[in-house]
Amino acid sequence: MDFWSRLLAHTPLSSASSRKDFAKDPARRLHRFEKEYSQLLQTWRNSSNLAHDEEAAEHIEIRLQELTSLLSDESRRPLPHPCISFAAAKQVYIPVAKIATSSFSEWIIKEAVLFFATLVESEEEAFVENDNFSASLTNLLVRITGANSIRLGADTEARVVELAFNITTKIRLDPDILPAWFKSQQNSPQEERQLGDHEKFTGRTQKQDFPLFYLLMDYIHHDGKVGDFARTGLLYIIEAASSSVPLEQWIVESDLSTLMATGLGALYSQLSRKLVIDHLPGELPPILAFSDYQHPKSNYEVTSSCSFEFQSHLDTFLSHLLFWQDVLNHCKSVEVKSTLLEHFQVIFLQQLLYPSLLESSDIDGGSSVAVLTYLRRILESVDHPDMINLILHYLLALPDIVASVPSNSGDVVSAARKRKSLDLATMMASKGEAAADPLLFNLVDLILACLRSQSQQTIYVTLQLVSVILKRHHRYAVITLLYTESVLGASSFRTTGAHQQEVEYIMSLAGTIGGQDNFDEIYDNVLKDTLVRLENHPCSIKLVTPKTSTNNHKLPAIPDSLPGAPRDVRSHTLHPDDPLLNIVLDQLQTFFLNPIETNLSLTEAIFDLAVCGFMHLEGWFLRSPHNYIYEETDEPPLPEPPLDPESPEYIEYKQTQSMQECRRRPKWTQSNLPRLLRLLQTLSDEVAAYREMIPRFDDLLQQRREAFQIADSAMPAPASRTKTPGFSQSPVKSGTPMIDRTVVDERRNPSRERPSGLEGFAQRILSELGTPSRSGSPRGRKELNRSSSDRSTPVSYDTPLRGPGGLTRSYSPVSVASVPSSWDGRGDAVSNQAKAFQAIDQSILARRVKLPVVKAPEGSAQVEPIPLRFDKQPPTDIATDGDETTSRSERAAGGDDGQSESVAQSEDGKTDASVEEKTVSVSHVLTNVIILQSFMFELASLVQVRAGLFDEVRFT
Repeated sequence: MDFWSRLLAHTPLSSASSRKDFAKDPARRLHRFEKEYSQLLQTWRNSSNLAHDEEAAEHIEIRLQELTSLLSDESRRPLPHPCISFAAAKQVYIPVAKIATSSFSEWIIKEAVLFFATLVESEEEAFVENDNFSASLTNLLVRITGANSIRLGADTEARVVELAFNITTKIRLDPDILPAWFKSQQNSPQEERQLGDHEKFTGRTQKQDFPLFYLLMDYIHHDGKVGDFARTGLLYIIEAASSSVPLEQWIVESDLSTLMATGLGALYSQLSRKLVIDHLPGELPPILAFSDYQHPKSNYEVTSSCSFEFQSHLDTFLSHLLFWQDVLNHCKSVEVKSTLLEHFQVIFLQQLLYPSLLESSDIDGGSSVAVLTYLRRILESVDHPDMINLILHYLLALPDIVASVPSNSGDVVSAARKRKSLDLATMMASKGEAAADPLLFNLVDLILACLRSQSQQTIYVTLQLVSVILKRHHRYAVITLLYTESVLGASSFRTTGAHQQEVEYIMSLAGTIGGQDNFDEIYDNVLKDTLVRLENHPCSIKLVTPKTSTNNHKLPAIPDSLPGAPRDVRSHTLHPDDPLLNIVLDQLQTFFLNPIETNLSLTEAIFDLAVCGFMHLEGWFLRSPHNYIYEETDEPPLPEPPLDPESPEYIEYKQTQSMQECRRRPKWTQSNLPRLLRLLQTLSDEVAAYREMIPRFDDLLQQRREAFQIADSAMPAPASRTKTPGFSQSPVKSGTPMIDRTVVDERRNPSRERPSGLEGFAQRILSELGTPSRSGSPRGRKELNRSSSDRSTPVSYDTPLRGPGGLTRSYSPVSVASVPSSWDGRGDAVSNQAKAFQAIDQSILARRVKLPVVKAPEGSAQVEPIPLRFDKQPPTDIATDGDETTSRSERAAGGDDGQSESVAQSEDGKTDASVEEKTVSVSHVLTNVIILQSFMFELASLVQVRAGLFDEVRFT
């Protein structure tokens, strides 16, 4: 043997090889297992107290590791498995459990848990079906997690709960295992009578009946994988109740429903009573940064919504609420489900949620903001129909309908549920607290009151709550929150001529705002977003789902198991006198003075009012067909009809006549317009008035639009983008393109004639509608080609900067910043002039303005849809004489002392004293103008998409 052979013969490689051969031999493996087990017992018996004998505890820990390693290795090898058979025959697990429970050593406990987990995972000897094994393991788990045990580390705690979860998985796969772990011990009649009201209410069963169940219950509120294992394991046990009547009865009579309801209530009580919606200073969204946003004040009583502690408590509460939903989804027992829902209503809704809504106020530091935010998050998170029905049925004070709920179990379980219900009622009555009645003040009353609040944050969160109800639970809103009317027959649909006229009207209002972006692409993305929102509305599924069978035209009803759920939504429209609609439109009147968050929620709520496929727009959004008035037309009359009414020619003639009638455009009168359209006209006029009174208005507006585009392109992907309450991104939607440098350069050079982006966009849209473009008129083209020096703004702000070769550039911060500093030695002068212009712009943006005064159009006068204007001039119905313009500009500017007087008028011409003295910065106005134009695009897309998706336009 050479040197290297002798060396290798004495290395650990030889021992590793022999160890591998030893593991392959079942007899030697069993001998090793018996030896380790014997040493374990000997050490345990020789130690008087393992808690104080560190040497013996360490020795036992090593022996347990060896036993577990042998079992784990053997389970992966082919048969036979003598070690596993020996562990089953000798019941090795019994002394192992006793050693662990008496050791008070986390290391020994951890190894014992791993030992039991290895036996549970083995597919031999049926450990999980053995009563002795289940008794030993449950005793171990109860003792090491009880009140008198040592505090376990996170890793050991996770292994304990995972072991319990593995057992529930076995029970789920094989229900025959259940009797080994669940042993119901019925109380005698005498013991039943001795139980007090509290004992009956909290659960008349004992923990020794099903220790595994209560072990999991103790960990369902934990975070991380511990809570996940506990909640999932509990779901498996509840699911198994459908195949075991004793377990079903035990769960009904246990304190599962009580613990879950009180636990949810405790988590809700931890939430702050007073709240303000805020953002971290470094994470303020750009849309708020370009406004008059001010961080609200918080203190020890009022919590900020962006605080880590608040977010943690809210996430914990919502996760437990979702666990409720998971339990109901997995529960196949009607009696168990009914017991859970009854406790949810009595303990959580009646005793906590509704009283907090009833006691809220917007004058005590934000309690209304808090409870309305919590309710919105609840309705956003939950989608189980029974939970939604319970919450909204109770809070909206819908009438109760008593009906028998079919049960899938015997009379024994039904009787148990009735006893549990009686115990709950008795327990609530013994507290002496009468539940508040929503019939006196329900959620609708609270919403309408909060929308009239003087607190903008209260209005903001209330509008968010309204949007959630309209989007996710519209069938509850139709009969409570909204004043609706039924729509019968196609005669209530608008005609194609009126449809084209109204879309043109909304687009023309957007055109008065102007702009030079790629509006084709922007509007295409808006159309796609609108289509998705319409198709995903829960009420519209029946309208957009294709009919797969001619004999099956009805989709399955919503699976509500509780009585009293609202019926399916039918065709309806909103009454023009609807209180919610008019309060929302009242807020729209002060659009440019409103906070940005309010306007984003306001426009969202108006859009959501019109999303449902069964909600018709005529009457409250668009003109009612019953009020169409037609003028004499110059179109050539149709030829004489055939004499025979039954002939095909006569039928074709009548169809042609009907189509021609539907193509006619009704007379456009102000008195026939719904209030929403009149308000949009007023807001458009106010934009024109701001353009007249604010210097460099169009340039500043374009700069603001480009700033939003830069901010939007610089933000992370939507999946990781920080969400802002009330909106997910800037009002320039996700489809807003990057800055088009060609467009920017052409805007800077007025000598190049190029139609604005909105003009080409409007021409395309109107051509699709069959409407001639009005921007191509001689007047419009002449005004479009005006140079910047012809504008009505002061000349000093539009003085061109001249570079080498006589190149003329209109001033823009971007263009000035990019001017080289070596232009014929005049770089310093250019730089100084740029800084001067930037300072002027900043002074304009900081100026405080009020609502401008616009002339209200006469109600009886004919008002045609506003033609698309790109001339940057005020509409013709706004006075432009020099004296009034100067006076209006001075009033809007407000002055440094803020003492100038201004009277804001509503769209009806009435003085609005509440906003008389309120001022905002020009920067704030510009941001709201961009939001308004985006909102008009959304409304136009809404009318356009609905017409094709829901067949709302009459062609004949």
